[in-house]
Amino acid sequence: PFFDSKNGNMTKGTSSFGKRHNKTHTQCVRCGNRSFHIQKKTCSQCAYPSARTRHYQWGQKAIRRKTTGTGRTKHLRNVQRRFKNGFREGQVAKSAKAK
Repeated sequence: PFFDSKNGNMTKGTSSFGKRHNKTHTQCVRCGNRSFHIQKKTCSQCAYPSARTRHYQWGQKAIRRKTTGTGRTKHLRNVQRRFKNGFREGQVAKSAKAK
């Protein structure tokens, strides 16, 4: 099987790997992985440019890696604090001396 009759060697392995010099995937704008297929124009990791992020129930570990709270959660940290104070805006804090 996989015998090249022209030069008499097996073609599935080492000799085939030397022919690989074209990149099928490049860096994705949304997830940052090297998963964006250049010809298909879709990301195999996050399904960009689709609005919905790619995730499946058979990949629970993958969901756990990508879910909310695994990154900086820069905005969410502020929301939690603001929620605690009732989303008040444009007020001056009461001074401790006035008591």
